[in-house]
Amino acid sequence: MGRTNPTYRDALRAIEERWQDFRRALRRRDQPRFDQLFVYAREHADASGLLNHQNPLLPTLLSIDLEQESRLDEHEERLEELEEAIKSNEEESL
Repeated sequence: MGRTNPTYRDALRAIEERWQDFRRALRRRDQPRFDQLFVYAREHADASGLLNHQNPLLPTLLSIDLEQESRLDEHEERLEELEEAIKSNEEESL
């Protein structure tokens, strides 16, 4: 028996294809950023596929949000490390 619904990965490819005109209209510096958003969405394709949502754009957007939240966490951790290092250096020089 064949599947009645396309897979999430198929839907994601279709979404990316539909947005290609938008991508081409972006400035060259923003095109890699646009591409990265779909990399983020593919990172969570297994979970999104299990959801089998009627509108595959919603799990795509949530996947992008999750990856960006992860990046923010990493940046915040790095910032805290740098602030601690600066504070240590300032205390040593006193």
